[in-house]
Formats: sequence, structure tokens, C-alpha cells
Amino acid sequence: MTEPAPSAPVAPAPAALAVRRPVEKKPNAFAQAFFAIGLFAVIGGALWIEGKLPEDGTSATGASRPAACRLDEDEKLPGAYRSTPEAVTGADLCRALNRPELPELLGTPAERSVYASGTDNTAPLTDRKVAQPEARVEFETYTVELSATYNELTVAQYAKLTRYGDDRDARKLTVLGRPALLTSDHMMKIQFDLGSGEGASGPVEQGPLARTLTVALDGKDRGGSYDLTVWSESGLLPEDSALVDIAEAVLPGITRGTRDQD
Repeated sequence: MTEPAPSAPVAPAPAALAVRRPVEKKPNAFAQAFFAIGLFAVIGGALWIEGKLPEDGTSATGASRPAACRLDEDEKLPGAYRSTPEAVTGADLCRALNRPELPELLGTPAERSVYASGTDNTAPLTDRKVAQPEARVEFETYTVELSATYNELTVAQYAKLTRYGDDRDARKLTVLGRPALLTSDHMMKIQFDLGSGEGASGPVEQGPLARTLTVALDGKDRGGSYDLTVWSESGLLPEDSALVDIAEAVLPGITRGTRDQD
């Protein structure tokens, strides 16, 4: 990446990085989650970064070709993945999420993905000890992100935290026989110049509203969850039933691929 340029404004293309509930794997996980949720409520709960990103699926073959997943193939897996054998990777999530029927499930059947990626992240504020792989698929209308967090925070505990935070749009439900929770939060919008110029970043602003479906990793809700988040630059959101349909189509298809453990 080159140095940002002081002049020449750019026309950014939206990308997003949703900040998750940062909880370390310690006995007092619920108390730590409570603190973390309060902290991220103050800073906006989620991050939306605008910048110039390359788009797949828009080459000479035409924009109708769905984007292929961009992966950090040369990056070494963080230690949290080696200490959590059941953890999937960003590539696993992207492969499951970037499916042909996703536009139809979103209610935009004529669209094709223009950008897709998978990253092997760790949860914030956990000293890189909690695996949190993420995948993102972008369309003209919506952006969809899927992450898995391998911590000790249960969906039931998280529901109590959202109730404390007075999330009036929070709704409990069951998805694939597992406890689940629907919540809403505004993104934080930060604009960067990722082009060849030398400019400074833009100010932090409130971004569009995002809707997240949190589903427990298992039916007994023993800790950890999948988070499926959808938002759009216009602020438009699909029906809650669309998030449920996507989760029911995508989550059973998540499988652990081969990976380098060294």
C-alpha cells in the first residue's frame, strides 16, 4: 500500500469491517463481554471503511460473472486457530457464503457479487487468543458479512447484554435448532485514500444501519457464535426473514478445509 495523498479526492468504493464482541477466553468471560460491549457501544459498535478496492467480476468478460473469493493465502494462521482445532478459516466461510443463490435470498436476484474475501482474523481485545474468521461478499445493493467467534460468550448472555443496552430492535429466535438473536447497530464510517495519491483519511462518521443475526455454534449454546451481518450504503435493509433464510442456507455448508498448521 502506498502513502496517502494530501490532495486529489477519490471516489471511494465501500468496503466493510464489522467489529465483533471482543471477549477473551477466561473464566469471567461474561463480565469481560459486558465491558467490551459497553466499550464498543461508545465507539459505534461497528466499523465501515471506505476506500478504493479492486472489484472482481467486472473484467472484460462482463459484470455478470460472480466474484471469486480473495484470500490471504500467504498469511500464516494466527496461533488462536491452532489452539482451537474446530475453528474454520476465512476461506471456509467465504466458500460457504459466496453461493449462487445469495442474491435471490437477499431479494436482488439480478445482481452478482462484485467483491468477495475471506480473512483469518482474531477478535479485538483478546490479545489474538480468540479466533474470529470473517468473509465478506459485496453486491451493488447489499454487503453481507459472515464471521465465526470461538469464545465463551453464549447467545443467551449476549441477549442479556443487548437488553441492557436497550436495543429495541433485538429479537430472540431459533435458527437451525440453535438459539439466535437479531440486533441492529450503526456502522462507523471512515474514509481512506487507498489510491496512488498522498492524502489523509477522512473524519469518522456514523455509517448506515446494519442488521445482524447471531446464531450459536451449537444447539446447546455452549459459547461462540456465527454472526451474519447485512447493510447497504443507502441504508436499505432486507427483511429479517432474508437473514434467517441465508443462515439456514449457508451455515450447514460451512466445512473445514485443509490448512497449514505450521
